[in-house]
Amino acid sequence: MLYLDAGSGLAGDMIVAALLDLGVPEAALAEGLAGVGIDGYSLHHSRVLRSSLSGRHFDVRVDTQQPARDYRSIVALLMAASSLTDGARALALRAFEILAHAEAQVHACPVDAVHFHEVGAVDSIVDITAAAIAFDYLNAEVVCSPLPLGRGSTRSAHGVIPLPAPATVLCLSGVPTYDPGLAAELVTPTGACLVAAVAREFGGWPSFRPERVGLGAGTKEWPDRPNLLRVVLGTAASHDVSKQDTSFAATRTRGRHVVLEANIDDMTPEVAAYALQRALARGALDAWTTPIGMKKGRTALTLSVLCHTEDMDRLAQLLFSETTTLGLRHYPVDRIERLRRIERVQTPYGAIDVKVAMGDGLDEQAAPEYEACKQAAEAFGVPIRKVYAAALRAFEGGRTKS
Repeated sequence: MLYLDAGSGLAGDMIVAALLDLGVPEAALAEGLAGVGIDGYSLHHSRVLRSSLSGRHFDVRVDTQQPARDYRSIVALLMAASSLTDGARALALRAFEILAHAEAQVHACPVDAVHFHEVGAVDSIVDITAAAIAFDYLNAEVVCSPLPLGRGSTRSAHGVIPLPAPATVLCLSGVPTYDPGLAAELVTPTGACLVAAVAREFGGWPSFRPERVGLGAGTKEWPDRPNLLRVVLGTAASHDVSKQDTSFAATRTRGRHVVLEANIDDMTPEVAAYALQRALARGALDAWTTPIGMKKGRTALTLSVLCHTEDMDRLAQLLFSETTTLGLRHYPVDRIERLRRIERVQTPYGAIDVKVAMGDGLDEQAAPEYEACKQAAEAFGVPIRKVYAAALRAFEGGRTKS
C-alpha cells in the first residue's frame, strides 16, 4: 500500500519528487520517458529544505521551443511510446483523459478538441508520464488523504481564474476536500488528474505497517505548513503475509468489478481487436471476444471488457466510440485475486520485471512481464522465449540464494 499524505496539497512535480525520494530508480523514469516523442528538455532534482525538513525537488527544464499540443496529440505520443509499460501507459492515458473531460466541460467543447495550455506544456506532460511510470514501478494500492484546496485567484493562459482552478475541481469529482484557510493553489490540475486516476481510496491514515517514506517538495513556501508531499509505502494489514495464517481463504482478496458486453454482427475482427487494445490501454483489467451465432444465422461476436466499477462509464464511452454497437449490457462480478509483488531480475538481456503471486499457502508463481521481454528480445535480436526463460532462471536463482 502507498499512502499519499497531502496535507500541503500536491502537484505533478511533487508526486514525482516524492516517489524518487521513496526509492523509485531514476533510471526507471529515464528509460520510460526515452521513447515518448518529446525532446528539448532535461530533468533535474535536488535536495531542499522546507520548514527544516529535507525533501526531494524535481524540475523539468525546457531547453528549446516546443509546439502546441492538444489532447489528441498527447494520446498519440503515449500510444506510440514503446518504452512505456502497459501499466504506465494506461495510467498516463487515464490521467490525461480525466483532465481532458474536465477541460472540455470548463470550455464547453468536445473532448477531442481540447487544447491544453499550461498542462500541454512539456513539463506537465513529463510530470504526468513520469509519475505514471513511478506508480507502475511500485505496483502498490494507492490511498490518498483528503485534499486541501486553497482559495483566491491566479492568472492562466485563459486569463484570471478562481482557485481552486475549475479543471482541478472537476478532476476531483467525488474526492474529499477541505478549506485549509490559505489563499494559494495547493492542488494543481496535474496533481488532481493523477491522484484521481491512481487512488483507489481517500481517507485518513490507513491501517498498515510503514516501511519507507519519501518527501517531495513544492516550489513555494507556505506560512503555516511545510510545502511537502509525504508518501509512505508499507504493508496493508489485510495483505501482511508475514502473519501466521497464510491459507488461501485467509489471504485471498475480492474486488468489485463490472463486465461490459455487446453482441456485434457488423464489425470486422480487426476493428474489434483494436477496440480491445484501446480498452486495455485505458485501464480495463481484461478484454476478450467470443464467437456467437445470432438471429437469422448471422455470425457475430460478443465483445467483453472487465473493469473497475468506477471506470465503467469511461470505458463504455470508448466502446461506443470504437465499435458499431448501439447498446451495452453490464453486470457486477467479484474476482478472487492472488496477492502479488514485482521483482526486477538481471538477465543477459537486461533487467526484466517478474510478477510473483504469493502469500496464500500456495507455491509462488512467477511470470515475466511481456512488454519488458518483448523490448529486450527486439533490442538483442533473440526470440522472446529466450528472454522469458532467462528471466525465470534469474528469479529461481535469486530465490535459491535467499
